[in-house]
Amino acid sequence: MRLTVFWERMAEHFGAGHAENFARDHVMSELGGRTVQEALAAGWDAKSVWQVVCAVMDVPAERR
Repeated sequence: MRLTVFWERMAEHFGAGHAENFARDHVMSELGGRTVQEALAAGWDAKSVWQVVCAVMDVPAERR
């Protein structure tokens, strides 16, 4: 998954402004105690991060 697709999906689910806040502020144990931005910066691939976000935030199957 390309980062552009990842951010599009984040914006679709959370809203454009909230997606950035969520990615910056929400720490998830499933990402090793990192935020989305920290996980991506640490080398996690976008698809894996999106799968974690989907599981943690109950993203509907049609948006996954």
